[in-house]
Amino acid sequence: MDDLTSPSASDYSLDRTPTNTSNNTSGIVPGSNTRHYKLAAGKHPRTRRRPSNRDEFDGPHQFLKRPPPEYIALQERELPRLPTHLHIQEQDAVLNQVNERLSQCAYDFVAKYQFPIPLTHDMRPVERPQDREWTEWVYLLKRLATKRRIPARVLYNGQIKQFVTVLENSLEMKHAAKNQSRPLKDDRNILQLISAGIQVAKILKDAQAMEYLDRLYVNTERRIQERIAAEQAAAATASAPPPPAPAPAPMQYY
Repeated sequence: MDDLTSPSASDYSLDRTPTNTSNNTSGIVPGSNTRHYKLAAGKHPRTRRRPSNRDEFDGPHQFLKRPPPEYIALQERELPRLPTHLHIQEQDAVLNQVNERLSQCAYDFVAKYQFPIPLTHDMRPVERPQDREWTEWVYLLKRLATKRRIPARVLYNGQIKQFVTVLENSLEMKHAAKNQSRPLKDDRNILQLISAGIQVAKILKDAQAMEYLDRLYVNTERRIQERIAAEQAAAATASAPPPPAPAPAPMQYY
């Protein structure tokens, strides 16, 4: 809330003539000495607005006690490497499959319930799921939800409040698939992104999409586990002691 302050000096006119305050009906406010100030005609106490570059952190605040240096050093050491067993091409293939299936899922949802799709001069009408990228489908669904165009009854368990969050959790897949220079994602992150897609299909109550994405999750996880098992077998073979040399054959005398 804006703070109310006393009128500034520019809102008053200076009147140096002593005034009988007992019969004061002219709106003159007595001062601390013989000078009096008259509120300018038509003026009201002005509201002091908070500068645009100030926020709640400029008001009363606190700082937490800084951790000891040795504790900070433990946090700032090199991050541990998380297991990564899928090649970049394999990761791209998985993420593209999720994106394509979610676009189909959104297309079917909008068509089933006949939700409107705004048309602009720079966007072609939608005739197939691929006519909009997944990020554009997410934007459309979010706008429909925030404008109360989507009734809660058409979502899983009526989760209209969780709808936008579920959609936003799936957005990383599109950015990951489009960014050709991105680093490898660890195994858990890939599985997490597939799981985020499953949650979208679930909240849209698309059983077919859920089954497709669940199979993709299971197959991807199986491939990762096979790579882990192969690595462990190779490591065990490399660390095993060499077999003992065969005993020399006994000498034979003729």
